Amino acid sequence: MARLILFNKPYDVLSQFTDRGTDTPRSTLSDFIDLPGIYPAGRLDRDSEGLLLLTDDGRLQARIADPRFKLGKTYLVQVEGDPDPATLDQLRRGVMLKDGVTRPAAVERIDPPGLWPRDPPIRVRAAIPDCWLSLTIHEGRNRQVRRMTAAIGHPTLRLVRWSIGDWTLADLLPGQFRPA
Repeated sequence: MARLILFNKPYDVLSQFTDRGTDTPRSTLSDFIDLPGIYPAGRLDRDSEGLLLLTDDGRLQARIADPRFKLGKTYLVQVEGDPDPATLDQLRRGVMLKDGVTRPAAVERIDPPGLWPRDPPIRVRAAIPDCWLSLTIHEGRNRQVRRMTAAIGHPTLRLVRWSIGDWTLADLLPGQFRPA
């Protein structure tokens, strides 16, 4: 029987078990999870937080990560500025990025979610407001959500993946994991 693990990846952690990148050691999944034979199903950038699924089943891993299966990935996104409804409609239609137009996203403005504090905290600029969005995409280009919000003039300050398909973070704190 396939194992599926839900993990709340903290900020500044690589979504892999080893660090082959620099001479300065960086935090990896192995700092939190000691379960042999499981691998991430998809990626979550080092500067992003939230849900990462891990499994020992290659077919399940491919199904989760492949955009053809259209598993929605929902992100809680803190953006710089205060996008108006017309600006959010751009995300709903799809925005032009260097690698082409994105698929339409579901997006809505939300109240600040009751998340854990980020370490280090985001930069706060008193003269520039920020707001939170719930953004659901059905593809997984490199740094896609960050590039989408930048394309509409509202750079991402904090990015937390809340769900993938029906799997959610629910009550997992950063660094915690549990079986699905």
